[in-house]
Parts: sequence; C-alpha cells; structure tokens
Amino acid sequence: MKIVLLDALTLGDSDLSALKKLGEFSAYSVTSNKQRLAHIADNEVIITNKVIIDQEIIKANPQLKLICIAATGTNNVDLIAAEKAGVAVKNVCGYSTESVAQSTFSMLLQLLHQSRYYDHYTQSKAWCNSPTFTHIDSPFSEIKGKRWGIIGFGAIGQRVAEIAGVFGCELCYYSTSGKNSQQAIQQVDLQTLLSSCDIVTIHAPLNAQTENLIDENALKLVKKGAVILNLGRGGIINELAMAKAIDQYDIYHGTDVLAVEPMQQDHPYFSVKAQSRLLITPHIAWASSQARETLVNEIAKNIALL
Repeated sequence: MKIVLLDALTLGDSDLSALKKLGEFSAYSVTSNKQRLAHIADNEVIITNKVIIDQEIIKANPQLKLICIAATGTNNVDLIAAEKAGVAVKNVCGYSTESVAQSTFSMLLQLLHQSRYYDHYTQSKAWCNSPTFTHIDSPFSEIKGKRWGIIGFGAIGQRVAEIAGVFGCELCYYSTSGKNSQQAIQQVDLQTLLSSCDIVTIHAPLNAQTENLIDENALKLVKKGAVILNLGRGGIINELAMAKAIDQYDIYHGTDVLAVEPMQQDHPYFSVKAQSRLLITPHIAWASSQARETLVNEIAKNIALL
C-alpha cells in the first residue's frame, strides 16, 4: 500500500513512525495546488491537513482508496465526489479538545493579566528604577464571578465550560446548530449572550450558520471591557469590524484563527491602536505535542482498517 502525506510541515516534529509501518510511505513538507497531481501520483492513501482534494483530483486518481484528513473538519475534501468514486474519507475527532481548551485559558489569562505589558515593563528594566516593590499601572481583574458565554457547545465548548466553572464563572451558551440542549447550563440567544457576558469564547465550526456571525452590529451589543476569544474558525468574526471595535468599544480580543491563513500583510488587525487589547496566535491551539501524537496514531488506525 502506497501512502503519501501532503503537508507534513503542519504536523511539526510529530513522530510519523506509526504511519511508516503501514506501507510504502512518502511525505512532502507542503503541497501547492499545482503540485497535487505530481505528489499524489499513484498513491492509494492520501493524508491531508489543509491541501484541497477536489473533484478534479479525485477523478484523476482512480487508484485512490482512502483520503485521511489530519483534522476534524472535512471542508477541504469534496465528499460527494469521493463517495461517487468509491473513495473512503476519514477524519479524526476529539484529539485536540484538551489542547484547545488549554489554549483558550492561556489566551484569556494573557489578555486579562496584561502579560505583554508587564513583561515589557520588566524586560526594559523599568522595574529596576521603581520607587516601590510593585507596579500595577495596567490593572487586571479576576475571572471568578464573571459571566462567561460560549458560542458552539460541542466537546471543546463543554470542556471550556467545565474549567470555567472551576474558576467560579456564571455560564451560558449559544448553540449555533440549535441542536444542543444542556440542562445544567443556561442556553440563551446570541443577542443575550453578547450583551450580558464579560467573557465570550467561540468554539464553533465555520458554516452557513456561523459565517460572519460576529459582525459590526453584533459587536455593538458587547459589554465595554468584555473579552472575545475565537478558538473556532476564521470567518466567524468579521475581522475588519473587530479591528474597529477593539479601539472604539474597549473590547479585548484574542484569536487563533483568521479568515485567510497565513495572515496577510495588510490585515486590519495590524492597524489596531490598542494593541494591548489584541492577542493573535498562528492557528496553534489544536497542536499540543500530545494532541499531534494522538492525531497521528488515529490516522494510522484509520489506514489500518482499509
């Protein structure tokens, strides 16, 4: 069995030995659209994280038996074309729940505690010249007692709620699909969540219900000083509107995802004046060492079942 990993760079330093044991294995750091046909060649199994496998690619490769997606989302594969061609498609669910939940709190705490400001204060040796032992010019508040709203209440949203409860938060959620009904936590509409919550975290997929969900009008509802974190998908937040809102409405914003990735040179977030209220990470929330190890092992299991 011939197996090819099309974008190994997205898995970092992950141990791929579990995949190499399954057959004749090859890997490419990256695969552009123009390189797809050449890189796939006569392989029977494709492993892709973000490389698009569309109808054209599927039709051009009749030898294909399995497309493994190194992620939970399946939007980069034409599922209808694959089904018509008799090609199985397997994704991996649940591998990054703890990683994303942890990243949510890492991002929140950095913003709430103004870690960037205080690190710069000490690194610049300003503390060395302080007349007193402490410096609290950039005040921060406690999480306990805050109202925390979660948009998207799947496995990750529920795990975040569990941890937030330990911090002593009052919890509510908005179901983007309308299918979740958790009795233990208050379910509210989006307007209520945005207008009443001190902390809002997004853990939803990008689809017709969530695209541009947080737009200019939605941001007008948000409480002054609220924190909005996007650990779901880029495109859920209107980034131009958010860039303006950070400066206009005293909103704190952290995001791990953008509508277009990698980030563009002229992105509106670069023009935000209040940079201390903005935190961006390059789509890393899913990628703890443990999560990537689990991901590779689950992909191997999917291939072994072929």
